[in-house]
Amino acid sequence: MRFRNKVVLVAGGTGGLGRAVSLAFLSERANVVVTYMRAEEFQALEGIAGVGGLRLVGHSVDVTDEAAVAKLVEDIVAEHGRLDAMVNTVGGYAGAVKLWDLETKTFDQMLALNLRAGYALARAAIAPMLKQKAGAIVNVGAKAAFDHAAGASAYAASKAAALAMIDCLAADVKGTGVRVNTILPSIIDTPANRKAMPDANFAVWPKPEDIAKVILFLCSDDARVIHGAAIPVDGDS
Repeated sequence: MRFRNKVVLVAGGTGGLGRAVSLAFLSERANVVVTYMRAEEFQALEGIAGVGGLRLVGHSVDVTDEAAVAKLVEDIVAEHGRLDAMVNTVGGYAGAVKLWDLETKTFDQMLALNLRAGYALARAAIAPMLKQKAGAIVNVGAKAAFDHAAGASAYAASKAAALAMIDCLAADVKGTGVRVNTILPSIIDTPANRKAMPDANFAVWPKPEDIAKVILFLCSDDARVIHGAAIPVDGDS
């Protein structure tokens, strides 16, 4: 029970990876606050959580909205007195299109979901963590931050920028007691990805539950010596 009575914010906590992360924290007795966009996804999470749902709270928040995210974190700290961990699982993907065919609207969407959301969340979460001189932030990046494939310019650019931003944040808070890390998955084995790529070899895709274990480790005291890391979690893919 590494997280008994700890307070954890999981942004995008009802999605394919976010749900696994939320349930993993709940299984270790954490108080979990999730953000979501679809009410039915949060209701599904509550149903799966069972009695653990008593420690689960959901907020419909656009995490690209800096003011809304700041208000959410203020409310969490006002209720619980602290914020021990923040995990950002929010993200989006657009690919299979050459740069000259890419719509600027799509480019902006990738920047909003994969970069601006992490910016807003980190800015809001870092204040109470610095005040309490403890806390952990984990941002879900992507292997694409390094592996720049054809047809993925907007996605790869947004993920590379997010990695650089979080790496700089880690340098900013060095020695404060707050730890900041990034994980780098490839294609995660979620229903949405299976539907999008029905002919793929699902067996080599990392499972959300396995990635969640890595995230919990990084948020725990067991990982006190890991700071400013970018950790691949791509399995055999």
